[in-house]
Amino acid sequence: MKRLFAAIKIFPEPGLLKTYGEIKKLLYGEKITWVDERNIHITLKFFGDTPEENIPQITDLFDLIAARHLSFSINLENTGIFGSSYNPRVIWFGITHSRPVELLAEDVLSTLNNNGYPNDNQHFRPHLTIGRVKYLSDKRYFQQVVDRFKTISLQKVMVSNFELMESRLTPRGPVYSTLRVFNLG
Repeated sequence: MKRLFAAIKIFPEPGLLKTYGEIKKLLYGEKITWVDERNIHITLKFFGDTPEENIPQITDLFDLIAARHLSFSINLENTGIFGSSYNPRVIWFGITHSRPVELLAEDVLSTLNNNGYPNDNQHFRPHLTIGRVKYLSDKRYFQQVVDRFKTISLQKVMVSNFELMESRLTPRGPVYSTLRVFNLG
C-alpha cells in the first residue's frame, strides 16, 4: 500500500517565502505544524492508502486527463483559514479564481470516480495548506495575524503538469516523493 495523492507542485518564489516566513515568525508561540516549503502544493485528489497494483491504472487515467488540458497560469494570493475563527484547523494561501484549474480538478475527480476511485464529496477549493493548527493560546491574536495577510499577492505560477505523489508519514512530518509527472497538452 502507498499513501497517494495527485497535486500541482508549487515552487515558492521569494515573495511567497517572505510572507510565509513572516506569518510563521508572528505565530511562533502557537502550536502549529508548518508545511515544509518544499512540500507546498495544490491537492487535486487525495487517494489515501492505495494498493500498489492500482498505480498503473491511475497513471493511465492521468495520461488521458493530462492530454485533455493545456498549460495555464494561476495567481497565488490571500491568506485564510479552514474551520471557524473560534476553532481554526488550517492556514492556507489561496489562488485567484481560475477556470482552467477548476476544469482540471473536475476532470481528475470525475474520471477517477467513474473508474472506481470515489470522490470524498468535498467541494474542490484550490489552496496551498501552509500550517495545521494544533492549539492556540491567543485566538484573537491569531486572527489578527491572518487578517493582516488576508489580501496579499504572492506569486504567479505557470502550470504545465501535475504529479502523482506518495506521502510517507514519519515522526518528523510527511515525506513526499513524486511517482510520476503528467505533462498537460
